Amino acid sequence: MSETTTQSTEQPTEQPAAPAAAGPVPAPLEEVEEALRDVVDPELGINVVDLGLIYGLSVSEDNVATIDMTLTSAACPLTDVIEEQTEQALVDVVAGHRINWVWMPPWGPEKITDDGREQLRALGFNV
Repeated sequence: MSETTTQSTEQPTEQPAAPAAAGPVPAPLEEVEEALRDVVDPELGINVVDLGLIYGLSVSEDNVATIDMTLTSAACPLTDVIEEQTEQALVDVVAGHRINWVWMPPWGPEKITDDGREQLRALGFNV
């Protein structure tokens, strides 16, 4: 008795690639910065971007914003208010955020944007 061996001529079919897991898409820096314009310094009534209080801004691949921020004074008692406003401003923009409070270089009026200067002049400040 002889054995017969047959070989299949079918080619293996390729399986479609599984879709990549859709993770959060990092928000553009411009969008985060624009949202931060809703964060208003309670003493001066001007947003933190135009006051020049934002020293650095980045968004990680998992859509978490890191904000290097200062205040007009290291002794400012309203840090909590600014932190709460920041959370509210970014809630629909990023998955999370972190504020790094920085004090060097110290803030000075030279950091105010042209828009911030116009706003301050409208409030009666001489800048």
